[in-house]
Amino acid sequence: MLEDTTRLDLLQGTLDLMVLRTLLALGPQHGYGLARRIEQTSGDRILLNQGTIYAALLRLQQRGLISAAWGKSENGRRAKYYVLTARGRKRIERETAVWNRLAAVMERFLKLAPEN
Repeated sequence: MLEDTTRLDLLQGTLDLMVLRTLLALGPQHGYGLARRIEQTSGDRILLNQGTIYAALLRLQQRGLISAAWGKSENGRRAKYYVLTARGRKRIERETAVWNRLAAVMERFLKLAPEN
């Protein structure tokens, strides 16, 4: 049975696309800033802990989709800033197309009327 919750569980690969799209929209960001922006954009339906966001950032970096460099945060602390690579931009295009197709298919199922 499906449960009605205020938080959403992320499907595999969803967070990666959220991170990539956020970097595309905002430019270079540190991990904490990315996590807060994803939460804000989701209407606080997605809550990310540090382990989750940093695991995603490491995975994306290892795949060559983002790169990182040290810099200073808004409060003057040292922070690692992440930026999209050309490969990451191409991945966004492909993944966005896949998600758009999936959403269209799911919309068909959600519109099915029950039989009487």
